[in-house]
Amino acid sequence: QLQAFGGGLVQAGGSLRLSCAASGRTFSNSAVGWLRQAPGKEREFVAAINWTGGLIKYSDSVKGRFTISRDNAKNTVILQMNSLKPEDTAVYYCTAAPTIAAVQRNLGYWGQGTLVTVSS
Repeated sequence: QLQAFGGGLVQAGGSLRLSCAASGRTFSNSAVGWLRQAPGKEREFVAAINWTGGLIKYSDSVKGRFTISRDNAKNTVILQMNSLKPEDTAVYYCTAAPTIAAVQRNLGYWGQGTLVTVSS
């Protein structure tokens, strides 16, 4: 089970830090990442990081503003979101899959998301 934390309401230009914890399972040897789903839209890829942290991918819409990191010892994943825009408003889900490509294709498992609302 994956649980995302840290969502909330923020003004445009602000920052939020999302975290994800796994219970009952670990992220061992898995790529982990974040997806988001805005109202009325399909779930989309945001960011992903491989097991070693040596490979990271971002969607074009968040590149340069969001930073993903992981702490394998603590079994957690962090998404630091800066310069937030109203179009970043969505429910954010953390996910894990064997590879970054699988994360990007939404082929992993995920749990309860956290709502991020960015006001203009």
